[in-house]
Amino acid sequence: HKFPSYVLGWKDASGKLAMDYLVINWTQNNKILLKMALQSWMLSRLTSLGATSWMEAMQSKVQATLAEDDRVLLRELVFREACSIMKQFENVEATSILEMALWKREVESGINGAKRQAL
Repeated sequence: HKFPSYVLGWKDASGKLAMDYLVINWTQNNKILLKMALQSWMLSRLTSLGATSWMEAMQSKVQATLAEDDRVLLRELVFREACSIMKQFENVEATSILEMALWKREVESGINGAKRQAL
């Protein structure tokens, strides 16, 4: 079974993402898991929504995170930056969805109001 990608954004009781543990406990297997998780949670989502500039920025952060084999603090910093970029995108995405919903409601109200006036 496959978990939805948004599950990767959930935090535990100590405020850490599941991926935080992969970043801190760096092994070859954890590197592979982190790459798959970042691909699913961040890159695939941005690509599917056509957010090319966001995806390119995110891809460079993901590659930088995975490249830092020996420097835990730098790897954590770059990973945090990637999470921050993703959070910014989610805020923009939520605002856009809200704007579309309000626009749709306004259009539907205008159509219904025009039909009432015609009667």
